[in-house]
Amino acid sequence: MESIVGFVALAAGLIIGLGALGACIGIGIMGSRFLEASARQPELMNALQTKMFLLAGLIDAAFIIGTGIALWYSTANPFVG
Repeated sequence: MESIVGFVALAAGLIIGLGALGACIGIGIMGSRFLEASARQPELMNALQTKMFLLAGLIDAAFIIGTGIALWYSTANPFVG
């Protein structure tokens, strides 16, 4: 029983850590591509900016959902007894 709780804590840490890493890398790549595209075609900057912020919100939402699931498993673990 004690080892299950330890593994849940390890899994929650991995979910949060890897989710944050993936979100940061994704937003960083997307931001660099946005700047590159805006420099090449400045007339499309407004349309691209809207899409970039929409995608940034979706990327962050996926990370926040993962964090919520990890915290849920940490406090009310459905796998224990």
